[in-house]
Amino acid sequence: MVKPINKIVIVGGGTAGWMAAASLAKYAQGKSLDICLIESSSIQTVGVGEATIPNIVEFNRILGIDEIELIKATKATFKLGIQFEDWHQKGESFFHPFADYGLKIDQLEFHQYLNRLAANGDKFELQDYSFPCALAKLGHFAQPHPQPPSPLADYSYAYHFDASLYAQFLQKFAVNLGVTHIDAKVEKVNLHASNGFINSVTLDDGRNIEGQLFIDCSGFKGLLIEQALHTGYEDWSHWLFCDTAVAVQTESVGATNPYTRSIAGDAGWQWRIPLQHRTGNGYIYSSQFETDEDAQNVLLETVQGTPINQPRKIAFTPGRRKQIWNKNCFALGLASGFLEPLESTSISLVQTAIAKLLSFFPDSDFNPYDIAEVNRLHNREVENIRDFLILHYKMTGRTDSEFWRRCQAMEIPDLLAHKMGVYESRGHIVMTDNESFQSASWLTMYQGFKHLSKRVDPRAETVDLAFLQQKLAQMRQSIDSAAQQAMSHDNFLDAHCRAQL
Repeated sequence: MVKPINKIVIVGGGTAGWMAAASLAKYAQGKSLDICLIESSSIQTVGVGEATIPNIVEFNRILGIDEIELIKATKATFKLGIQFEDWHQKGESFFHPFADYGLKIDQLEFHQYLNRLAANGDKFELQDYSFPCALAKLGHFAQPHPQPPSPLADYSYAYHFDASLYAQFLQKFAVNLGVTHIDAKVEKVNLHASNGFINSVTLDDGRNIEGQLFIDCSGFKGLLIEQALHTGYEDWSHWLFCDTAVAVQTESVGATNPYTRSIAGDAGWQWRIPLQHRTGNGYIYSSQFETDEDAQNVLLETVQGTPINQPRKIAFTPGRRKQIWNKNCFALGLASGFLEPLESTSISLVQTAIAKLLSFFPDSDFNPYDIAEVNRLHNREVENIRDFLILHYKMTGRTDSEFWRRCQAMEIPDLLAHKMGVYESRGHIVMTDNESFQSASWLTMYQGFKHLSKRVDPRAETVDLAFLQQKLAQMRQSIDSAAQQAMSHDNFLDAHCRAQL
């Protein structure tokens, strides 16, 4: 007999906690399922995950959230991708869009024809064949048409938003669906003597909250998943050297870019995230190569606009919890691990983990095979993201600091080395299961970091060179013309979703 779960306890709020509460409340409609979220207003959340990737749009759509209402409530802007500055060499930049490049010709991947042009000595920029790249270059924005007239117009977008306001928005949404909200601190986690499962949590006001499924959104400390269940943590700092961040908010200056900026420094990188009412800034660095004082000075000396709060330091260990799901505890957000926000994956990992939980939603028996499969899927997903981040550091051409020289020299995971080697050999992009970043993203990095193919695919040589050059010139012209006709990002916000500031 199936024994359904009827009580879920979420420990911790913030973005992760309220995303879980909203999703589970939506799932619970029509079911006998009690959901309780416990958070303490005296505990500050990290709250700097302000840039997202496109699956956040689908997450909100599934919840039934009105996009314009959300944008106004969170003072959000649109994001077409990330501009990487000074990563390969100082003074160089490239753009990572949420889109493919060009069009297939005779069913062969577009970049293979670019490799042929490169072998012929033709000069080109990969970004010339991407509509969102052209929009970003002009500071323009247009929403993709649901049925694009051309594959060139098929692209995605994400948001920059105030993470605290997003959590508040989801809190209201979840509470309206029946989630119980308790403002208290968890003092003790109580385990079953027989099987080690979590039975209840004791609050600082003396209340004892029982549950069957516990969601740990308690941040880096992992109050349930680690402190109570001793799940273990896999440290990846031998590949990802950055272990500290300092963040500050500034007044907005100039036009609002429809993209995130990632600017490489001497011992890490800076982010700049434009919101409607301010700009989020931060410097993520390696404490092996830069002191906290120097890092804060670097950030404050280089931000644009007047700071509106005091800089805040965040220390972390890059890596993951060995299991995201242990017994009757499921960890989300920082409780499950942390990868630096170089590609804005923090909120996405919360979202995909929730999706896995819903796909394998347990009954009170907690089948170990279901738990093992969710852990397998999640671990593979996080490893793929890890490797994509390592790629940014490994392929740098910078030798101007010890940090970058160490990045170039480090040993990398075998699968990443294989992917890089196959692309260098013949321009083939290796993809595996549970990849968060598709082939166009890998191509962006290979081209942006000048990791080029040594051979031309013979199939690309069957197309007449003059015809190919003409076809690509028409493609560039079409993209440029369409981008010129789009509104500026600020004008788009004014016309459709400007928040009350």
